[in-house]
Amino acid sequence: MLEIVALIYLTRSIGQLALHKGVKPGTWKLYTVLAWFAGEITGLMIGFAIFGVERPIMAVLVGIPCAVGGYHIVKATLERKPDVFTDDINQIGDNLVQ
Repeated sequence: MLEIVALIYLTRSIGQLALHKGVKPGTWKLYTVLAWFAGEITGLMIGFAIFGVERPIMAVLVGIPCAVGGYHIVKATLERKPDVFTDDINQIGDNLVQ
């Protein structure tokens, strides 16, 4: 349950960042969810390989940080995109002319 709440919060923050970058937020929210689950599944497989099937809690404790890592990969990719700039140079001095 806490994972779902965390994922909702993280997808909202990715959506806001996507709007700031001028790209579709829905696409990046989908990427976030997919990266979260891909990271968690990868982490679970690593956890089961290390600790075995008889200790699933340990595998989950490996899976959660891998899921957060998937989120950070999506966020870093989105942050590298250029920002959307308005044409502020044409607005310089507008407040002086009445």
